[in-house]
Amino acid sequence: MTALTEFERLESDGLWRESLEAQRRDVVLSFGEATLVLADKAGRPLTHWSLPAIARLNPGQRPALFSPDPDGGEQIEVEDDLMIDAIEKVRKTIARRRAHPGRLRLWIGLGIAAGVAAVAVLWLPGAAREQVLRTVPSSTRDAIDTRLTAQIEALTGRACTSPRGTRALGRLNLRVGGSDPIRVVPGELAAPLALPGGAVLLDRAMVALPEDPAAPAGHILTARMQAQAHDPLRGLLERAGPGALFELIGSGTLSDDTLAQEAATLISQTLPLPDVETVIEGFRTADVPVSAWARDVDVTGETVLPYLEADPFSPGQNAPLIGDGDWLALQSICEG
Repeated sequence: MTALTEFERLESDGLWRESLEAQRRDVVLSFGEATLVLADKAGRPLTHWSLPAIARLNPGQRPALFSPDPDGGEQIEVEDDLMIDAIEKVRKTIARRRAHPGRLRLWIGLGIAAGVAAVAVLWLPGAAREQVLRTVPSSTRDAIDTRLTAQIEALTGRACTSPRGTRALGRLNLRVGGSDPIRVVPGELAAPLALPGGAVLLDRAMVALPEDPAAPAGHILTARMQAQAHDPLRGLLERAGPGALFELIGSGTLSDDTLAQEAATLISQTLPLPDVETVIEGFRTADVPVSAWARDVDVTGETVLPYLEADPFSPGQNAPLIGDGDWLALQSICEG
């Protein structure tokens, strides 16, 4: 829930100045999880102000000026009376709570990030985690991918590369509509891995053993489907606990220890296969036959029978995903 339930859908325009030297820009204000959210006109969050840190710079005057900084360097100008009254009501509520010994003690002297982190650790870990997942930049997710991949490689061996094999892997990735990195590691993975930033990891057996490139293509597709259904970053934060959430909010990154523990979990983790309808629609859209992938998941066909029966393509109906030369190069990518 938001700071005050009665204001959870309240929004208004404002003029935001990031610093005394910066130009003012139009923003949209709304209440978040223990924060005042400032977003651009497209709805992209620009910053979060911790509600306990907000001060009124010109009491009794309109338009109102608010700031999260003691020196008033960062400011927001608000003309909307309802929003002004809402912010003031929240500030008064917080002030009353401060009168109780120990209440909100962790917020004293903390900046925006630490204030939100305190809420995450002490009050609303689930809600704070969802807020982070909605607003974490893609660049942060990509950086986590890079460092998490390095931790996985410490357990499986470095990702395989060869000039022709790497080129073939890129072509297969493009063929199934992907743009995020695909890597093949030599050591065994329990299942294909989709990482928080969109990268996908396969193991050597997933490309070397199948007879059809549709099998690794299917592993890429299903890994991405699983990531869409269950955000890998959410799983990481749930397993790592509030300390990792605090770490990500406060520093924008995660420690090597946190990522090493996650790597050890991921290489032995299997997720439920996406439901049949989701798989069939995804494979149909990508123009990839289901059967080669399903047989690679279970050579007996017993556990994947619903997928095999629902395959929208008959054998030989699809054009080859990549050429024979590329497929042979991909199969031998880990041979150097």
